[in-house]
Amino acid sequence: MTVAERLIKARGSRRREEVAAAVGVSLSAIAMYENGERVPRDETKVKIADYFGMTVQELFFDQNCHD
Repeated sequence: MTVAERLIKARGSRRREEVAAAVGVSLSAIAMYENGERVPRDETKVKIADYFGMTVQELFFDQNCHD
C-alpha cells in the first residue's frame, strides 16, 4: 500500500477540508498528498499522524501496515 493509499484509508469518511483545517495545511496540499504528487514535510507528517491517531512510521513508512 502506498503512502497516498494509506492517507486515503486513514481519512475514511472525513472530508479533505476537515483534515486540512485540523492539520493546518491547504486543501490542495491534502489532495496532492493523497494523489501521490507531493510528500508532506516532517512537521506536517507528525500533525497528520497525530490527527489520525497513528504513528508517523506506520502512516508514512511501513510498507505492510494496514494492508
